[in-house]
Amino acid sequence: MRYLPPVVLVLVAIAVVGVIAMPFGDPQFFDRAIALEFSFITLAIVILLDVRLTVNRVPLAKLALWACIPLAILVMVGNSLAPPHVELMTTFSKPFNAVLLIFGGYVLQAALIGTTILQFARARQAIFQNQKG
Repeated sequence: MRYLPPVVLVLVAIAVVGVIAMPFGDPQFFDRAIALEFSFITLAIVILLDVRLTVNRVPLAKLALWACIPLAILVMVGNSLAPPHVELMTTFSKPFNAVLLIFGGYVLQAALIGTTILQFARARQAIFQNQKG
């Protein structure tokens, strides 16, 4: 079985939680929710396949990893600045929605940042080991 990088697993988890949460969200934001889910799925596929196509001599998979961090930050900031989200999280008026929002919008986003940094650290360590040996 092929090794799945933790960052891919987190991206898939984010997409799954997002798909579960979409029917409970505001219909006027459905198009943005689909675009966001498509972004997470695309990043997971590009990283999983370790796409070696290049943009200005940088592999596409590496660019996808770099995109994970600002995307996760954008999601967390967006959730924090949206008054309906803040109200839902502080009042738990709809407990299921609040848990999905907190888990998908903060816990998994923080995990995405952490696993992305871990992926970069592992890649750097592999480069140093290849240079030594």
